Amino acid sequence: MQASLPQADWTRRADLAALVAALDPRGEGLCRWVGGAVRDTLAGMAVKDIDMATRLLPDAVMERLIAVEIRAVPTGIAHGTVTAVLAGGPVEITTLRRDVSTDGRHATVAFSDDWREDGSRRDFTINALYADPQTLQITDFFGGLDDLAAHRVRFIGDAELRIREDYLRILRYFRFQARFGSLPADAAAETACATLARGLKGLSRERVGWELVRLLALADPAPTVTRMAQLGVLAQILPEGDPARLPALIAAEQRADVAPDALRRLGALLPADPPLAEAVAARLRLSAAQKKRLSQMAARHPDDAHDPRGLAYRLGLTEARDRLLLSGADCALLRDWTPPAFPLKGGAIVGRGVHAGPDVARILRAVEAAWIAEGFPDAARVAALLDAQLLSDIGQAPLE
Repeated sequence: MQASLPQADWTRRADLAALVAALDPRGEGLCRWVGGAVRDTLAGMAVKDIDMATRLLPDAVMERLIAVEIRAVPTGIAHGTVTAVLAGGPVEITTLRRDVSTDGRHATVAFSDDWREDGSRRDFTINALYADPQTLQITDFFGGLDDLAAHRVRFIGDAELRIREDYLRILRYFRFQARFGSLPADAAAETACATLARGLKGLSRERVGWELVRLLALADPAPTVTRMAQLGVLAQILPEGDPARLPALIAAEQRADVAPDALRRLGALLPADPPLAEAVAARLRLSAAQKKRLSQMAARHPDDAHDPRGLAYRLGLTEARDRLLLSGADCALLRDWTPPAFPLKGGAIVGRGVHAGPDVARILRAVEAAWIAEGFPDAARVAALLDAQLLSDIGQAPLE
């Protein structure tokens, strides 16, 4: 199937044209765009990252970029990758490669000058599409154009062999299936993923967590996550996960016009059990802030819906929105609302004759609770609430 890459904003960038001129000044076909930028442009999607493949060795790439004063960073030079830092954003330039050996986690590679050989080591057919930077003509060795048009995610060659080279490809398969695929899915791919799912246990937790988060951040990963559970894949990385809870959250996000949030979707997969949520966060190597937020989600309660703004004042807007959406409650009251500052300080209570110490903190908490319950009234009402609290709490008449 012959095709050309359609013109897009990124293909017209002057800095990319300068990059191509630096690497291939005589137009010898030494470099091509590859991977996500090509795939996403063909699919009509926004392009985030731009990758280039080249027949040049890494040292030659560095030399040619430096010669024209393009900043070159040897980000992975042992594996053939140099990053060109351009005005419009970085570009990863990788020398054509072939696998020498793999162990399911890492690959030992050798450099090559064969485009098909380089493509054969990639995971999916839709990721092995190359585009000539001068003519934009597509080179497709493995049927990726047809697969992209058919919304089919298919491994290059033998699916089991591709997975045994790197077991993370199981999770990548499901992420790409959620983004580009349709049903019925490729039978060979699903069978290989199910058969080799236990290999995920040997991967680093960071890699697994990163890939899971990227999947959950997609528009609607619920059918894919359900299929992962049916095939026994989800149990290998998130045995606590129940995909049945995910569709309701996604529907709630859409009703509330709230952007998809991967961590919130992870919270939906987990039961309302804060210690378990913290354990999952630790296992997936999430940050301290993510761990705290996931734990807050797991502490959700039906009473949260009774006072959304009070909940947001106590927990924060993000945390309150999480809990309301997970409970299926309306969070419209939080839209365009900023929690106010409590207009009472401990010094004002001391000024009313209360000795500094625990009593001040207790009275402050009581007045604040009343202020929240009344919907955050103004400072005059807070003064009246303080009067009432002093009168009832310590039997002291308000001082003039």
